[in-house]
Amino acid sequence: MQNLPDIKFRLRRFLPTVVSLLVTLLYPLAIWFGHGRVEPRVLALLLVVAAATRLPTLKLNRASRWWLAGALLLAALAIWNNALLPLKLYPVLVNLGMLAVFGYSLYAPPSVIERMARLSDPALPAYAIAYTRRVTQVWCVFFVINGTLALVTAIWASAAVWSFYNGVLAYVLMGCLFAGEYLVRIMVRRRHRRLDAQQARQVDGQHV
Repeated sequence: MQNLPDIKFRLRRFLPTVVSLLVTLLYPLAIWFGHGRVEPRVLALLLVVAAATRLPTLKLNRASRWWLAGALLLAALAIWNNALLPLKLYPVLVNLGMLAVFGYSLYAPPSVIERMARLSDPALPAYAIAYTRRVTQVWCVFFVINGTLALVTAIWASAAVWSFYNGVLAYVLMGCLFAGEYLVRIMVRRRHRRLDAQQARQVDGQHV
């Protein structure tokens, strides 16, 4: 059984991430619900709360610093102009941040997906490294498309449409991508296992 100090340490470590994730998930719905009821400068406090949850990671994560600066800039614009548009641009900022992180990992490997894969299997074979790089590229394309749609809905769509896409549909599409990648990963593993088995049989036949 884990001791109590260790459990408390883990909670303190992951609590900011959990809170930030919840704020990001609920943010579009909160903006839609508050639209016409609450002034944008008050709704901008949601971005301030989201930014505050990232403060513990600033010393370790350079990307969090840029994200914090962008979130505070959007909040400042919303407060200064009492405008809703800067708040609706937050999903665009999130996609740009994710694109920067994933894209940079392709320039300076290992890729983000490879790092995640090595958490469960440190000794990845060569084909798996190539596959994780390809998956990282697919996610980069997703962030480009999703960020573009977030921008289009922020500028030209109503608050209800913007909220539906960024608060519901975008996550459905993300879930479909996760599920599709998982199925492809299973097929890739099976194919390479068959190839390895065939090569092993050929080697055994040559030795005989």
